Amino acid sequence: MSQLTIFTETGEELGRTQDPDEIAGALNRIGVRFEHWPVGDYQDRVEALRAAGYTTIDTIGVAPDHPDRAAMRQKFLSEHSHAEDEVRFFLAGQGLFTLRAHGHVHTLLCTAGDMVSVPAGMRHWFDMGPRPEFTAMRFFRTPDGWVGDFTGDSIADRFPRLEDA
Repeated sequence: MSQLTIFTETGEELGRTQDPDEIAGALNRIGVRFEHWPVGDYQDRVEALRAAGYTTIDTIGVAPDHPDRAAMRQKFLSEHSHAEDEVRFFLAGQGLFTLRAHGHVHTLLCTAGDMVSVPAGMRHWFDMGPRPEFTAMRFFRTPDGWVGDFTGDSIADRFPRLEDA
């Protein structure tokens, strides 16, 4: 089940919810789009994203026995941003997006059916966990897709990881 927890940047927990409408409302206030789609019936929504300019679409899956899982996990654990939106739709499994905006840190546990769109320039990090198991569609505006601009800030080390969520 999806879950949003909001903290101050110093780590004080301000609130937690599993209600999809509350999650969407809280994230909308910081410019992040969150929706829960039916996993078996999402093609119309994918086509709407394509029509909105997300013309490069791929699917990534990582299993607990993936030989490069530790390196893959480490790559995304540091705070970074992107020059374009980061849009993901989780088909299976889970992952933890952590978003930093307006003096707060939002940890968003995404599960099957969750679509999240992190706007270009927003500081965030992603944890797939020590034994990752997820499949997600990724949507990009350009064929080059995702390129991270790492901030060098150690804030990500002070917040919960997926195994802690």
